[in-house]
Amino acid sequence: MPEPIPIIDLSRLSAGSAEEFDKLRSALENWNLFLAVGHGMEPSFLAEAMKATREFFNLPIEEKQKYSNIVDGEKMSMDGYGNDMVVKENQVLDWNDRLNLLVEPESLRTYRLWPTQPPSFRDVLSEYTVRCKAATNIVLRNMAKMLNLQEEHLVNMIGDNSITLAIFNYYPQCPRPDHVLGLKAHTDGSIITINFADAEGLQLENNGVWYNVPIVPNALVMNIGDIMEILSNGVFKSLVHRVVTNAEKERLSVVLVYTLELETQLEPVSELVDDKRPARYMKIKLNDYMEKFLDTYATGTLAIDGVKIRI
Repeated sequence: MPEPIPIIDLSRLSAGSAEEFDKLRSALENWNLFLAVGHGMEPSFLAEAMKATREFFNLPIEEKQKYSNIVDGEKMSMDGYGNDMVVKENQVLDWNDRLNLLVEPESLRTYRLWPTQPPSFRDVLSEYTVRCKAATNIVLRNMAKMLNLQEEHLVNMIGDNSITLAIFNYYPQCPRPDHVLGLKAHTDGSIITINFADAEGLQLENNGVWYNVPIVPNALVMNIGDIMEILSNGVFKSLVHRVVTNAEKERLSVVLVYTLELETQLEPVSELVDDKRPARYMKIKLNDYMEKFLDTYATGTLAIDGVKIRI
């Protein structure tokens, strides 16, 4: 059995600790995921974020439907309340309730879909977005170093118009947890993903075996997504993960998914491609990749497999 999933102290990483840097490298090589502490968010603030999430999902259904992601029977955008639309006959459905909100860039926020109940929701989400970005930048600087790129290379790739999506998930108790998943096995269409949850249920796949990701108080779970796998030319690997259901316990999670500008030509960073290590992924516009991603997600397959170049 591999070593336990590492806990990385971002404050030590930010201060240039070689030991923490080596721990992060090991975590990314062996797990594609780690637990982050020392991120600068007080336990009281994280508790407030979880409380606001819980209060939203506890609202009556007619109140939540005011923020519906479906207009005139069709899904109009990634934003809003509601589960996946059924787009395929063989679609695998998830046992959860969901609210998606585009949080960055601020100019593209659809505030009419941002809940006004509970009253704290909007302010907490805005602050959470800013503070998670700071934590993400610490990790990206250190990942750039691992790739022998300039320290700000990956941070600078996330431009002013790059999309960050917040996903709020509520997993109710499930009478038959052996029959249904809270969230089917998938990778994330992200550079990096931050996940904050109040209960266990997240599992990752490692060499064909599923492992539970433990809950460490006030720790964020950070994992690699498809965009980072492509940018790094396969040095970093996108995490395959899922959420299992629970008969006794409900579960809440707040997820931030970091991507690039939708018009970006997605391909390995040029400094990471040479004769010894040719490009392992096809070029594709991010917009087109996300369309493929949503299509494959619905059927439980992986979009990343469709852009790999067989060498």
